[in-house]
Amino acid sequence: MRILLTNDDGIQAVGLRAMHRALVASGHDVQVVAPITEQSAVGHAITLSAPLRVKEFREEGFYGLGVSGTPADCVKLAISTLVSPAPELVVSGINAGANVGVDIMYSGTVSAATEGALMGYPALAVSMDDHNPVELSGQAAYAAALLPRLPLAALPKKCVLNLNFPNRPITEAGELRVCAHTRVAYTDWYEERLDPRGRKYYWMCGELKPESISQGRDRRLLSEGFITLTPLRFDFTDHETLALLESKIL
Repeated sequence: MRILLTNDDGIQAVGLRAMHRALVASGHDVQVVAPITEQSAVGHAITLSAPLRVKEFREEGFYGLGVSGTPADCVKLAISTLVSPAPELVVSGINAGANVGVDIMYSGTVSAATEGALMGYPALAVSMDDHNPVELSGQAAYAAALLPRLPLAALPKKCVLNLNFPNRPITEAGELRVCAHTRVAYTDWYEERLDPRGRKYYWMCGELKPESISQGRDRRLLSEGFITLTPLRFDFTDHETLALLESKIL
């Protein structure tokens, strides 16, 4: 397949390079368009008030285009302008850090895949439950081998497949589980700290309360060592409340 590969950790990130090697080894035509710098947790932001600049990254066995923008910028610019012919699949990752539950709202990785889906292409987001991975070749090879098994042509429009790997070697990971995403939100707080010059600043902290995480959903299964795959569709309409409002006010 013709694959557009992107991420939010930057074009030189371990996960993107591992994914590139695995996809190329599987015989795919891979075109890389990814942020020049890390863009974690920028969500679906796009650049409106600054120019986007593109830089070539040409190394032995690797060629890609770095963009001075967000992950969503990369996909929009790639498909509309930089990549020809158009891709058959958009792959985003492998991200450093899981993207489960409410993380999918903040994630630049998922947002890049979502932009591909919104533009009419099948899309896969791939993440690892480790914020400092050093070796992801096993996870990348697994993801590449999974592609032929995915019913990409049968997916509904604007659907994103969200694949997450547990924080353990791929040889020790559990089986693949297709599951729903965790609905619980983080409990957040801000620590007040002082910088080396004695000036006050705030550092965000947060956690998911273990007792609030539902059984059988992505965060729980990932913590139990399983690989998770969740289909996401970004239809924000609350259809139950829509019916309620129609019955009450119309």
